[in-house]
Amino acid sequence: MVEADIKDVFQNNDEFAEPHTVIYDGKTYKDIPVILIKVKQEKRRQLVWDHAQGLYLITAVAHIAASDLGGVEPEKGMKIKINNKKKDGDFFMEYYVASSKDNMGMLRIELEAIDE
Repeated sequence: MVEADIKDVFQNNDEFAEPHTVIYDGKTYKDIPVILIKVKQEKRRQLVWDHAQGLYLITAVAHIAASDLGGVEPEKGMKIKINNKKKDGDFFMEYYVASSKDNMGMLRIELEAIDE
């Protein structure tokens, strides 16, 4: 029942999810349902030796059915790309996996990126 609810309710493109292409660990998962909750943008914490200015930390959370990623749970620190469809083509945002948790077949992936 849980798996049916994941696909029929939460990951339904007419309800909460939107189709996105996800690239993780060299594999492309085309047009899978993703719930992408974003974007919190804040000034990143600068360390004393860090002189790069004008960069921001972007955080987001992706909810993806584990079966749509072939049963793979993304690992902390790995890169993951998620496209953002625009009228002039696809744009892939590259994130780092901050954390990932599989909860009864639904992955909750916390994402981070640095942007200008």
